[in-house]
Amino acid sequence: MIRIFYREGLIIRSYQCKELKPVEDKSPILWIDVYNPSQEEINWVVENFNIEFPSIQEREDIEISSRYWEEEDSVTINTFFLIREGENAFNETVSFIIKNNYIITVRYRELKTFSEFARRLMTNPSVYKTGYHIFSSILEIKIASDSDVLENVSKEISKLGKVVSSGNLDVTETVFESISYYEDLNMTIRESLIDKQRVLSSLLKSYKLPPDVREEIRILIKDVNSLIDYTKFNFERLNYLQNTFLGLLNIEQNKVIKIFTVIATIFIPPTLIASIYGMNFENMPELHWKYGYYFSLLLMVLTATVPLYFFKKRGWL
Repeated sequence: MIRIFYREGLIIRSYQCKELKPVEDKSPILWIDVYNPSQEEINWVVENFNIEFPSIQEREDIEISSRYWEEEDSVTINTFFLIREGENAFNETVSFIIKNNYIITVRYRELKTFSEFARRLMTNPSVYKTGYHIFSSILEIKIASDSDVLENVSKEISKLGKVVSSGNLDVTETVFESISYYEDLNMTIRESLIDKQRVLSSLLKSYKLPPDVREEIRILIKDVNSLIDYTKFNFERLNYLQNTFLGLLNIEQNKVIKIFTVIATIFIPPTLIASIYGMNFENMPELHWKYGYYFSLLLMVLTATVPLYFFKKRGWL
């Protein structure tokens, strides 16, 4: 699907290209939004706007030369857009081609960012003079959206922290699965932000960038940097929660080992007595003693009771 936004006097109108006819006058055009295009639509865009359509390899490659490059009359940008659908989160590459005063966006997924920007464009057309202004505004909306996602993730990590601090070890497997999930999610967010940081830094060096947009890009870079720092803080919190939970597990295991150690210590003296009186040598004094059996039982009870009393008094049980 191809949707074209163009100026008509002081307002901006749009239409969907259902019939792929040649474009004679490109001067009113401000934004060409290409969504999940067919090969025929790709060919139409290439022929009418004389651009190099980003290949799949260029879209997915993480090298900065594939994420951002300039030509004499155009700037091409491939950047990650974070998508979180329920428990799943991933980065979708969106392409921006800025040429002359218009911009071409290429995407293969429905994104709320573009719908929201389209409403802004229609309600406040005078602000968006060139494709650079559009690109800056789309990135501004997306970075704000990433900030909301990061804030929600931080709240979820805080809830996980309450579970860990409760000391309930019955949820051990769930806690470790949650920590692993939030680490992966935080890494995905960080990858998206770092990609935007690199792209915006490269664009800021371009001589083609209008002065007013240049200041907006500087602000966006500061926002991205602060969000990257926040992802680092989340990693530190998750690492702290993991260490805390492992510490609680170790304490609980030590308690169990301590109980077994005390029990073993209590039964060592009776076992020793039973072993001694179980040796049936002929010259043992108590071997034919009438009360020898009862004496050995009493002795075993005493040797077990005395350590037990001692351990309780010391608070070891």
